[in-house]
Amino acid sequence: MLGTNPLGRLFGPNPFSLLKQHMRLAKDCAEQLPALFGAILEGNSEEIARLQGEIDRLENEADQVHKTVRQHLPRTFMLPVDRRDLLDLLEMQDKIANVTQDIAGLLVERQMQIPSGISEPLMPFVRECVGVVRLTATIMEEMDELLETGFSGPEARKVSEMIDRLNDAEQESDNTGAAVSRALFAHEDQINPVSVIFWYRLLEWIGDTADYAEAVGNRLRLMIAQR
Repeated sequence: MLGTNPLGRLFGPNPFSLLKQHMRLAKDCAEQLPALFGAILEGNSEEIARLQGEIDRLENEADQVHKTVRQHLPRTFMLPVDRRDLLDLLEMQDKIANVTQDIAGLLVERQMQIPSGISEPLMPFVRECVGVVRLTATIMEEMDELLETGFSGPEARKVSEMIDRLNDAEQESDNTGAAVSRALFAHEDQINPVSVIFWYRLLEWIGDTADYAEAVGNRLRLMIAQR
């Protein structure tokens, strides 16, 4: 509860708690993607519309938390880490939700169909990227413990090890994404040329969810290294 935190009583909402809340929303947003692609494979237009609406709702909620964090992170707030690093971390989190909304919007607005040649490697790629986002959200749940220990000591080492696993998971998603791109290239002549262009963009955006999640972890590692 923010109201029971002494920092919150003195300065307003605790920005670290808000950062965790924002990351949870970004994760929840990205976690809609496997179901969305599954609904497109099944041609379930009702479920597609429902999932796009849920992504929009979560992204809008994340935007509100994003604004609140920026409003309650004044230059006079006493922080154990650089204010600019926290803002950079916040922006990376926000991009996860934003690019998820972009993916859903493009899929629905263009009524895109998944080419049969990429459907098999595509779903593991989506799930792996979401898994990277989920791992980042787990790491962000350690923020309170990091704050208590001044971003140093055993807790900092624990988080650094979690970030190592995050980097490995992101690399695995890159490898799977490359396999999807190769499959798309192999089937280009069977797909409308305009659709090919948009599918390469979609694959890039899907990979961006994992890239931004990894960037959150790396920014957190930098905060630890600076202590």
